[in-house]
Amino acid sequence: MADTGRLGSRQGRSGNLEKGEPGSGGVAVLKESAWVLTLFCVACGAVVGGVVTLLAEWVVRLSWGPLQGPARLLTSVPEPWQGVGSVGAGAALGLAVGFIAVHESLSVRVSADRVVLGVRDSSQDFGRDRIGLVVRDGKQLVLLGPDGMEIAREECGLPWARLAEAFAAHGYRWADEDPHFEEFRRWVPGMPGLPDGADALLRARAAAREKDGADDARELRGELLRLGVVVRDEKGRQYWRVPGRH
Repeated sequence: MADTGRLGSRQGRSGNLEKGEPGSGGVAVLKESAWVLTLFCVACGAVVGGVVTLLAEWVVRLSWGPLQGPARLLTSVPEPWQGVGSVGAGAALGLAVGFIAVHESLSVRVSADRVVLGVRDSSQDFGRDRIGLVVRDGKQLVLLGPDGMEIAREECGLPWARLAEAFAAHGYRWADEDPHFEEFRRWVPGMPGLPDGADALLRARAAAREKDGADDARELRGELLRLGVVVRDEKGRQYWRVPGRH
């Protein structure tokens, strides 16, 4: 994604920011630092690999310890290859996780006339007139339309203070919590009040979430939005609201 505007400050783990003045055509871009995120995952993987070796040595000393076979196999490797191999395998796994984390991370591009959210290999483009309020909802960034209808909801690991600053600088309204929170009702199969077809979609979405079908759950959220139903997840449960209905 090409970036325009004046180059601003760069942060490590907390993201990069390209900053402009509201109304001047400036653009604020916040995104995860790919190399820092990847190195962080590699370091964590290396630590895990070292811990696995220590655990294996502890397990083989126990007559009743679990996974005795794999633990004995690992500890049978002579040093320094045992430690080097474990740390190296952990680092390689961390590298793979890091690549996935970068691919899944959210980028936010804010200008006076539009907001672009990028995740995976796709982006969502929202004109200024479509955005009534920008909301932090837990660990998710939410865009609401002027009518209170949700138009976007994405997991966000970016620094919230920088996000709030960027949106405010370009004239967007920001809220640190969802003003419609009290309107959400917990979904129970067969409950009344939902538009036709919404209950079936919520059933399908609940099943997809149990199977860790993130893509299916995301697609079904979009189908529910087309029916006028906003969905919010909390502790494995689905909550819903219909804008304009209390």
